[in-house]
Amino acid sequence: MAMKLPAPYRGPGLRGSGRLGKRALAVTALTSVAALALAACSSSSSTSSSSSTTTSTGASSPASSSGPSVMTTPASGSQTISETGSSLMAPLFALWGPAYHSQFSQVTLSTASSSSGVGISSAAAGTVNLGASDAYLSPADMAKYTNLENIPLAVAALMVIYNVPGVAASTNLKLNGTVLAKIYAGKVTKWNDPAITALNPGVTLPSATIVLVHRADSSGSTFLFTSYLNAQDSTDWSSSLIGTTVAWPKQPGEIGATGSGGIVSSVKSTPDSISYVGVSYLSKVTAAKEGEAAVGNSSGSFVLPSTSSIDAALSAFTSTPANEAISLINASGATAYPIINYEYAIVSTSQSSSTLAQDIQAFLYWAVTSGTTQLASVNFQPLPASVVTLSEAQIAKIQG
Repeated sequence: MAMKLPAPYRGPGLRGSGRLGKRALAVTALTSVAALALAACSSSSSTSSSSSTTTSTGASSPASSSGPSVMTTPASGSQTISETGSSLMAPLFALWGPAYHSQFSQVTLSTASSSSGVGISSAAAGTVNLGASDAYLSPADMAKYTNLENIPLAVAALMVIYNVPGVAASTNLKLNGTVLAKIYAGKVTKWNDPAITALNPGVTLPSATIVLVHRADSSGSTFLFTSYLNAQDSTDWSSSLIGTTVAWPKQPGEIGATGSGGIVSSVKSTPDSISYVGVSYLSKVTAAKEGEAAVGNSSGSFVLPSTSSIDAALSAFTSTPANEAISLINASGATAYPIINYEYAIVSTSQSSSTLAQDIQAFLYWAVTSGTTQLASVNFQPLPASVVTLSEAQIAKIQG
């Protein structure tokens, strides 16, 4: 049964009022209380401490009234959990690895930044334990890989960025899905095209040709961006052009970049360029003096990704299915940011041993509870409480 999202969390911004924020603290407080209660309830059957020593069975948390329990602490033996995938999630895993190891020194998180497509295919092939992805599994993937599940770990957003000489980064050019679809379809080719100037009265835009930058690899960011284009302009951007890899309409001078870092670098070095990248790269975009667009939502408002605008978008989605595969694109509401998503761990429910299954369960449980303290550093936000419950139910299915 689908579960209703709670009222959005609110928190202070990172960069002025309303910018991406730190609501992780409120969730962490709640989950800390829950963790203490779980520890108290399970103390008669298993023990754990603030050190790395745990019992081989570990503590567990009920995932549901009828389903299996989630193991909340790893086994006592040494273990390496391998991860690859989404470059958007890479900055978060770079924080999570050391933080988790400092709490449970017997577990090492081995991470590699690649792409969402690589994360999904690697998890399917069994070459890694965790595949990181900005995109949920497609129906075809779910049918093909019946042992895979996508487990949301956090909430993120996608930015539209640009490098237009003479236009200050602080201008925050207004762009919507219709204009962006026409740009990437080759129907709007100049920065001073009437379609762009109409959205930006008072801004002097050059007659320069727009240089399109897109991901060359299989990317969840591409899935999010093309989903947004199609949602607002299905005529210029058909559903056949939605995916982690798409057949981009050929444009003179277009650039295919690998990874989120490659996008930021390409835009920085290419005057008059435009592209898309996840909010975990906001500091790099700012350091490169690139512009961030105010993106048009379904109500016609232009907004930047922030704690409040992401919360407003989340509140428009009243339920998440049990398999947690859901598009959060183009939410209704005047203040809703239109390109948000769950960040997923793609995991096999069938692991090589019960010990490995326990360790994977424990890490994923930590990620959606205690691990939320790391989210604000990369401009991510915690899952709504009801979605945490769904993720715990999915985590509990991992067995060995």
